[in-house]
Amino acid sequence: MNSPREYSAGRRFMGRLSPGSDLLQSLQSFCRQRGIAVASFQLIGAVRSARIAFYDQRHKKYGELAIDRAMEIVSCSGNISLRDGQPFVHAHISLADEEGHSRGGHLLPGTIVFVAEVDVQELLGEALVRTPDQETGLPLWKIEP
Repeated sequence: MNSPREYSAGRRFMGRLSPGSDLLQSLQSFCRQRGIAVASFQLIGAVRSARIAFYDQRHKKYGELAIDRAMEIVSCSGNISLRDGQPFVHAHISLADEEGHSRGGHLLPGTIVFVAEVDVQELLGEALVRTPDQETGLPLWKIEP
C-alpha cells in the first residue's frame, strides 16, 4: 500500500434517499451539507434506471452504459474525498435484474433511485484530495511518502 494514512471514525449516518432522486448527486449533496470531506459508504436498494461506466485503460477514457429499467442494487460502495475543493463521491455499483443477471461498474449521475438505504461513515484525519494522475489519466488521491 502506497503511504497509507490513518483515520479515526467520525460521525456515522444511516438514512434513506428519496425516490426519484439521482443517487450520485444525492450522496454528494448530503456530504456538502454536512461538511464531510473524507468518508466511506455502502448502500442497498433498487433503481428505476441507471448509468454506469467502465474505464478503458488503453485509451484512458470511460465507456458508458445506460440501463433503462428497474434493477436491484446488489451492492454499492465507495468513498468520499475532495476534488476541486468539494466532496467527491467515487462509487461502484452492482445491479441485478429479475432473472438475476447482473451489470456493474462505476456509478454515474443519472442513476435514479426507487429506494436506497445508505450507511455513511465519516473519517477524521488529513483530507484526501483527488488530482489528475498522468500515468492512468484518472483523478486519484494525492498521497506522497
